[in-house]
Amino acid sequence: MTANPYLPMPMRVEKVTVENEARDLKTFDLSFCQESDRTGFVYTPGQFAFLSIPGVGEAPFGIASAPHEPVVRYTVKRVGSVTTALHELEPGAIIGMRGPLGNSYPLDIAKGKDLVIVSGGFSFTTLRSTIAHLLRPEIRPSYGKITCIYGARTAGELLYKDEIRNWEKSPDISLHLCVDRLGNDTWPKTEGLVPNVLKQVAPSAENAIALVCGPPIMLKFTHPVLAALGFRPEQVFLSLENRMKCGIGKCGRCNIGPKYVCRDGPVFSYQELLTLPPDY
Repeated sequence: MTANPYLPMPMRVEKVTVENEARDLKTFDLSFCQESDRTGFVYTPGQFAFLSIPGVGEAPFGIASAPHEPVVRYTVKRVGSVTTALHELEPGAIIGMRGPLGNSYPLDIAKGKDLVIVSGGFSFTTLRSTIAHLLRPEIRPSYGKITCIYGARTAGELLYKDEIRNWEKSPDISLHLCVDRLGNDTWPKTEGLVPNVLKQVAPSAENAIALVCGPPIMLKFTHPVLAALGFRPEQVFLSLENRMKCGIGKCGRCNIGPKYVCRDGPVFSYQELLTLPPDY
């Protein structure tokens, strides 16, 4: 990040990928306009950054690319003025980025342990970064079994379809896809909500940690399932998505009691959340 935390770095849009049938989810691959910015941008899976459009505004997004990948990737849902402006961009456009911000998933303490990854909707972005990082040949031996339960409302809403098809074939990860409703979809997968599928898969809690990211309603119903499977609060880590403005703990928009999601998170252990007001 630059010395001035409010000063964005110029980034070039290299590629835009439409992720879903509704065309309101797009993935943007960005490259650095300045070499000094590229070398100074060091991050770990789970962190986020702000993207900005001159004359429109800025908004925070989880980083979907892994640190070793040549571009910085974000998947953005069109919901407001900034995201609508982003969706109108074409390759070659220049935008701003400031970050990385926040903490990351606790991959250091997860070494030697099994990992259970649980996600729903387009919150999967930072866990996509995590999986891509963990599956690197030089990284994978440091961890035990990787189990991932990932769900969306429909098959058309699942992100990174080509990539997860490859993961389904990989012996390095046990991937369980699910959708709330199959409808007329022909791509074979489980019909059911993420917490219910997690219960069916029933990964062992012994020497394992769980990484969870999704909408609040999914988090609410995932906690009891993990507890029933034997996961203690200190074994569960969640990435939260509170509204943010500054990203550095100054504006007070994203606090939960004394904690700021942007500065102290977005990743918290469930043990830590139990000491905070019950927002989650």
